[in-house]
Amino acid sequence: MLRLAWLRLASKYSRVQPERLVIAALGHTTPSYTNSGNTVKFFRHCTHRRHQQPPPNVRSAFHFLRLSPFTNMASGGEGPPATPPRHTNRLAMERSPYLLQHAHNPVDWYPWGQDAFDKARNDDKPIFLSVGYSTCHWCHVMERESFEDEEIGKLLSDNFVCIKVDREERPDVDKVYMTFVQATSGGGGWPMSVWLTPDLRPFIGGTYFPPRDHGRRPGFKTVLTRIMQQWQHNRSNLESSGDRILEALKKGTAVAATPGQSPPLAPDVAQRCFQQLAHSYEEEYGGFRDAPKFPTPVNLMFLMSFWSVNRSTSEGVEALQMALHTLRMMALGGIHDHVAQGFHRYSTDSSWHVPHFEKMLYDQAQLAIAYITAFQVSGEQIFAEVAKDILLYVSRDLSDKSGGFYSAEDADSLPTSGGSEKREGAFCVWTASEVRHLLADVTVGASGSATLADVFMHHYGVKEQGNVAPEQDPHGELQGQNVLIVRYSAELTAARFGVGVETLNELLASARAKMAEARKVRPRPHLDTKMLASWNGLMLSAYARVGAALGDEALLERAARAGHFLKEHLWDAERQTILRSCYRGDQMEVQQISPPISGFLDDYAFIICGLLDLYEATMQTEWLQWAEELQLRQDVLFWDSAGGGYFCSDPSDSTVLLQLKEDQDGAEPSANSVSASSLLRLSQYTGRQEWLQRCQQLLAAFSDRLTNIPIALPEMVRALMAQHHVLKQIVICGQRESPDTKGLLEAVHSIFLPHRVLMLLDGSSDGFLRQRLPALSSMSRQGGVATAYVCQDFTCSLPVTEPQELRRLLLDGNVEMRR
Repeated sequence: MLRLAWLRLASKYSRVQPERLVIAALGHTTPSYTNSGNTVKFFRHCTHRRHQQPPPNVRSAFHFLRLSPFTNMASGGEGPPATPPRHTNRLAMERSPYLLQHAHNPVDWYPWGQDAFDKARNDDKPIFLSVGYSTCHWCHVMERESFEDEEIGKLLSDNFVCIKVDREERPDVDKVYMTFVQATSGGGGWPMSVWLTPDLRPFIGGTYFPPRDHGRRPGFKTVLTRIMQQWQHNRSNLESSGDRILEALKKGTAVAATPGQSPPLAPDVAQRCFQQLAHSYEEEYGGFRDAPKFPTPVNLMFLMSFWSVNRSTSEGVEALQMALHTLRMMALGGIHDHVAQGFHRYSTDSSWHVPHFEKMLYDQAQLAIAYITAFQVSGEQIFAEVAKDILLYVSRDLSDKSGGFYSAEDADSLPTSGGSEKREGAFCVWTASEVRHLLADVTVGASGSATLADVFMHHYGVKEQGNVAPEQDPHGELQGQNVLIVRYSAELTAARFGVGVETLNELLASARAKMAEARKVRPRPHLDTKMLASWNGLMLSAYARVGAALGDEALLERAARAGHFLKEHLWDAERQTILRSCYRGDQMEVQQISPPISGFLDDYAFIICGLLDLYEATMQTEWLQWAEELQLRQDVLFWDSAGGGYFCSDPSDSTVLLQLKEDQDGAEPSANSVSASSLLRLSQYTGRQEWLQRCQQLLAAFSDRLTNIPIALPEMVRALMAQHHVLKQIVICGQRESPDTKGLLEAVHSIFLPHRVLMLLDGSSDGFLRQRLPALSSMSRQGGVATAYVCQDFTCSLPVTEPQELRRLLLDGNVEMRR
């Protein structure tokens, strides 16, 4: 049933759908036609970042549309103009890479803000709102085709107030109008094109439009002309239609608890979430559904958490198998960059082979955590290696010298062979001749005088004619090219060439290093150097958790640098406000716009989670103190005192027409899901019972979703499970840098314990905890050595001093507790 729902949903999406919507809305008819493009190429460039499986039982059209997973998302990025630009507009004063890409369009663009709103009201003109992001393929297509066109530019500038928005800078604006577009068209994506009244109410919306009519298919110019006519002659109907839809959306998107409502029963919800994921699981290659196939770390983390409380059941074992198999197959696949590390956005096929080559910061962060968790669960070294591999990529290619992290790398780049047109994956793929040239050395000891190229090509599936099937490459961008994918185990490849496994691994590592050096001279993809608070918070968690699990001081130091970066560059201490973003300047300095964009719910939620992870990794209470401070501020800004849960943006902002609470864990977890877990953790660290109550109110607000479609909120299901099982408090008394204390901390970090908090009492820097938690006063070192206490509600086990005894205690779910 769920698989059928996916197929039905996918069939709705076509690049022509928005045109049909617009023409119908304007009172014209258009013939029925089909999309002649190839589905694979469409999915490569048109996928919603908030991807998630649709509900198996849909309660309302609005809820179904809000779960739409397939919308225009891809790659691009424009270099500096070869000649001085003919046009320059207001966007030249912005710092967003996406807005700067449109600074020389012959369009009178405004950034989102009061100047544009005043212009629309004063001139009584409709607003044309265009939303995208800097690594979006179809955004760049529409720019080249339409926004760089002189005639279309004049049509836009003369008849509309044109506003350009970077969806990553202003997710609040994007969410509101994307909800409208999805509800009115059955689809959505980027570039998003919406027409608004001067008071910002949408009346028509769509996504990508081709510039000119093609046969009986209307182009962007035709759409603009008809909207102008309707605005002049049928304005009241347009406005009233938009108002009706907006009012319906306000009702259809409401998430609230009734007075006195309790959260649903965690075991029942977790069981249903597992069953829904198992139903959509693809057994051969892992992952959920056939193609396109997404990493979905939120699903994998839920499955490992489900296993942790159901270890003795067949379903628990199955959940763990699903997660580990998926992670193994992704690591072997082409979605994993075997030469330059990191993971691409998603796979266009079911075997994780041919990816959409974009690399996103939020994917790297969540996947690093998923892989290190798999290592903690299984002890398999491959998972730890992949986690380190991801962070190596981020440290090298997505890191700013200030300690912050950049947002994304593009999928498209110029081919090595020359030419002015960028191609999908050009930076990452290889011809067989390139591999043979780079790896021409004969492998000493290998059978048949095999070269290093022979070994490498066999292991990674490199073929003379290329290894990308035509159906995976409808536009011929990858013809004759190879996407590296591990085809054989190390043992089989070693046996094939008569060498030992250790020797083989050394050979493959040497080959990858040579290819990485060769790749450095290729034209690089566009890099979005915008630094977002929310995504930096996710990556802070990744470095902290991987560093702690591996005892890697370099990773922990990088995590601390990220924490200091956030406090220095994205925290306005005077206004007590997180800032949404900052930017890399021309001299590699960190820049901020004026006025800066205030942070949204996900900025606070992800940073707070990152700070809690950083505290548990470093035991430095400054991070715990700041997390408490930010949570108090988040409550003031976003908490819905009437219905429970947090609004995505500040409800006092009158320019945001819908107050939404995102009810989906997709490519990024919902900020409400993350907040539910953080409230539980913080209540344990601070003794604030109101945060425990607030967590329960939040979970109650999402009860309907959790009960009926938990697959939409696997991260929130994890929080519900933690609330049900009650967090263990692991208290270690000892000097932070002493070997005996480190041994106990390493024992804790070596195990996946989803329902715990970790505290250190070192006698000097633990005042924050002792002031808030009187029960800690009775805990101390025993016999002059570091001592651990495992507690629930500060009812504790007997103290232990040996790391192995602590591991046993933590793994035993039925430990006897004593006061």
